[in-house]
Amino acid sequence: MNGLRLEDLWLGPLGAVVSYLIISVILLLTLLVSIRLLMTRRKIGYFSIMLSLIILMAQHYQLIYFELTHSTSDSAFYWAMMLKLFSFLLVNLGVYQLYNPTRLRDSIVFVLCFAVTALFSLSYWYIPEWLQGSSDQIRLLRPLGIELFLFVLIFVSFLLVNPRIGQNIKYQLMLTLYFCTHMIHMANSYVFGGVQTVLTKLEQIIPMVFHIVLFLFIFERVIELMQAIYNSSIRDGLTQLYNRKYFYNRVRQHIEGRIQVSVLFSDIDNFKKLNDTKGHHMGDQVLKQVANIIKEETDQIGICGRYGGEEMVVLVTDTETDASKLAERIRARIEAETIVTVSMGLSRYSKNVTADELIKQADEAMYKAKTSGKNKVVAC
Repeated sequence: MNGLRLEDLWLGPLGAVVSYLIISVILLLTLLVSIRLLMTRRKIGYFSIMLSLIILMAQHYQLIYFELTHSTSDSAFYWAMMLKLFSFLLVNLGVYQLYNPTRLRDSIVFVLCFAVTALFSLSYWYIPEWLQGSSDQIRLLRPLGIELFLFVLIFVSFLLVNPRIGQNIKYQLMLTLYFCTHMIHMANSYVFGGVQTVLTKLEQIIPMVFHIVLFLFIFERVIELMQAIYNSSIRDGLTQLYNRKYFYNRVRQHIEGRIQVSVLFSDIDNFKKLNDTKGHHMGDQVLKQVANIIKEETDQIGICGRYGGEEMVVLVTDTETDASKLAERIRARIEAETIVTVSMGLSRYSKNVTADELIKQADEAMYKAKTSGKNKVVAC
């Protein structure tokens, strides 16, 4: 009895089994991530992807069975192709649902795709009399309609799903790999009779890359969600400035490091009157405008936050920046570019000062600016 050679793990039936097992492991890892996301996010897109992964795993276990038993009935081969078609549809449905709310129109489109796919699959069992031939010819003709229909589904996915999702590059790569795999399969089956070793191996290797990219697609979605959760915990939802807690912690960190920082404390003048006369929508627009000006002026030189209501603050971290000139630039731009003005207070780091004291000094200086005419900068 000959020993197992290394090339047996690469070529022949055993090589195919090894390839399918590797793909099954990748699918299992992706499935575990999808289940975790479904449990935490409760989003239907993860359920669709999870279902597609289960179908894909069933398909590859069936392919392993075919390789080991060397026998496939017409019905078994038909169901293998159906698993392939519906898993492809479900993956694309899930990817679409990750980035889009499920609307009635979209649901109708996907239901129609599934219905057309199911109807088209019946062509496997019907071969017109004028196409009848030998048993080998009929064996090749049976799946041809479904094989060609899969190209249509790939094209529809490029057309309908790709423009409406994030991670377009990964998604395009996934579809391209899937298209290449199917093209190689068609060439190997219908042109070379399945005897080209190189093409057969490519049929096994490219799907591995496809499923790795799918895993990375899902994993990157996890990272996106984690980033979104983190950002929502440190930023104000309206202005996208840092929130009070994050700003205070950054001031404290710089003070503990004895860095020569400054704090600007601003308050929009007559903001309550603006809300009462022109409505809260206008008030929100003004807050966004003021926040954008502050962000633009402090880019690379400071950290800006919304301290509460119409109060916005800046931690000037660049020790070479003149904080008083910066405050005056911000005040002047707000006066010139918006319908409001601001009163600003300025405090500078000094020995033994705490974060609370530094912010309080800037707040008190702002109050002096308010009570002495508004629309000015006062240093403590």
